[in-house]
Amino acid sequence: MDEILLTHPINPEELLWFLSRGFDDPIYSVRENSIFRAFLFADKKFLVKITPGTRSVKIEWLCGERTEENAAFVKSFISEWFDLEEDITSFYELLKADDRLSYMAEEFYGLKLVGMPDLFEALAWAIIGQQINLTFAYKIKRRLIEKYGDYINHDSSRYYIFPSPGTIAAADIEDLRKMQLSGSKTAYLKNIALAFIEGKIDKTILRSLPDSVSRRNLLTAQKGIGVWTANYVLMKSLRDQTAVPFGDAGLINALLNHGIIANKTELQDMHQLFERFKGWEAYLVFYLWRSLAPKPDNPLISIESN
Repeated sequence: MDEILLTHPINPEELLWFLSRGFDDPIYSVRENSIFRAFLFADKKFLVKITPGTRSVKIEWLCGERTEENAAFVKSFISEWFDLEEDITSFYELLKADDRLSYMAEEFYGLKLVGMPDLFEALAWAIIGQQINLTFAYKIKRRLIEKYGDYINHDSSRYYIFPSPGTIAAADIEDLRKMQLSGSKTAYLKNIALAFIEGKIDKTILRSLPDSVSRRNLLTAQKGIGVWTANYVLMKSLRDQTAVPFGDAGLINALLNHGIIANKTELQDMHQLFERFKGWEAYLVFYLWRSLAPKPDNPLISIESN
């Protein structure tokens, strides 16, 4: 059993609810107050059970060899996935200073920004989800992963690993179209996969750039990546706080619900709000998205502090 000890507490109930909020993500499964996820590292596959608590995250190895290198990789991935090292105290102070948003500091206390550490998965997911609803997007994601992803079988269940850029680049166009991917999305996915293979895009390259504008420009230079997609991916995969997906329908609805804007074309008040949250813009987006969903009420999720 491995364990990540937390300097800053998290909210495991909110985390588990977010990961199991009614959508069918084939990359992981949530049950028994835990998250089950398969990984591929150094050409080795393994499956772990991740159990979050308020003060630590426990990791149990279910399948595949545990090595010090594998364990370090998994700990790093989980820490990045759930933003475990971030101290969000100052974000809460900003929330409390706004009467319209102050309730979030209490209701969502300890909820960290759940990201997507795998940059290729984040880009592929953003492309799949363009201009369709989430339920349909998850169906397509499952079809893609079941067709092209590697997997581990354990206790009568199959745990998938997201396909590599090389696998998607080599995928048959007609097979992709049969998954109800449009012709343009099929071309975009293969184009992005080739960009990874050719070394035009990866997290090291993006992190080496001097600012958000440069990172966004590198991404939007690739066909299929617009400004919204670039901002979403920078927010979720690189945790770029300034990468706000303005124009996002969910974000606009949340701003309308809180009386921050009066109509969908009223941009000045929106930008003024984000100006007051400098350094925490992505977190503000995440919490506004969270506000659109009902409060968790799942009797199957009952967390003890650890």
